[in-house]
Amino acid sequence: MTALVQVEDLAKTFDVSAPWLNRVIERRPRQFVHAVDGVSFSIERGKTLALVGESGCGKSTVARLLVGLYAPSRGSVAFDGVDTQATLASPQARALRKRMQMIFQDPYASLNPRWTVRDIVAEPITEHGLVTDADTLKAKVGELLASVGLAPADMVKFPHQFSGGQRQRISIARALATEPEFLVCDEPTSALDVSVQAQVLNIMKDLQRQRGLTYLFISHNLAVVRHVSDQVGVMYLGRLVELADRPDLFTRPRHPYTRMLLDAIPDVAMSGRSRTPVQGEVPNPLNPPSGCAFHPRCPHANARCSVVRPSLGAFQGIQVACHAVTEGRI
Repeated sequence: MTALVQVEDLAKTFDVSAPWLNRVIERRPRQFVHAVDGVSFSIERGKTLALVGESGCGKSTVARLLVGLYAPSRGSVAFDGVDTQATLASPQARALRKRMQMIFQDPYASLNPRWTVRDIVAEPITEHGLVTDADTLKAKVGELLASVGLAPADMVKFPHQFSGGQRQRISIARALATEPEFLVCDEPTSALDVSVQAQVLNIMKDLQRQRGLTYLFISHNLAVVRHVSDQVGVMYLGRLVELADRPDLFTRPRHPYTRMLLDAIPDVAMSGRSRTPVQGEVPNPLNPPSGCAFHPRCPHANARCSVVRPSLGAFQGIQVACHAVTEGRI
């Protein structure tokens, strides 16, 4: 099956230097953060790839690179065989944007508080010239709201009249307004209560089945990822450390960092499985460790891990970047 989205060696570097005069006076060099550093993956049409990792690992930056909110420092993103960076700078940009949309993390910040729900959901439709007749537009907005479990009568209300879960449904309705093929979901449920998370995730799964949508799902919660994904990519400090199909990742995690994330999931069944919590914090991205970025926290690290950075490579049907795994030490 051909991939709808193909990402090759994607990288994004941010200049976080102090102002020029401060640098001159204090004799400090310029500073750069490698937020995303050589990430490659593909997503098949109609499938969901989930990217997981702790805060600050570069997941949201990848999401913004894919939809063109950031320009990559290196690498490429191809959508349906076409380079997105070149297309977004051309007259075909509007047609491409219609086919890919984004759902943001915070439903309180992503909706204009001065607009009614009708204006919010109708904006992409009018912007792309999909519907011009007022009655047809109203019917379309009502249909979109109904598809995410809201009443068409809600279109006259303002965002402050809704709960967080309902606001996120409005965001989903807005994202679906242009009938896209690809949705980038940047932690769409992290600001919601657990019971509401399940409702929103079920709506997203139903919509995927009905419309054949392709998702990139960003999350730090592996319990959520298990519910929605077909493939899972684990990120650490801007790089992919493991990429596997969902059943493989949850039954046989290889990378020590993946194991650490899985150990953090509450053991509801009380199976008595042994846990080996990994100590330490995420390193400062301004000054990342040499070699494998995870080696200061890894119980399996040796001298090679602190010097040679492992690259993501195929191993027993998955992709993993870990010397300990490939050398058979785990």
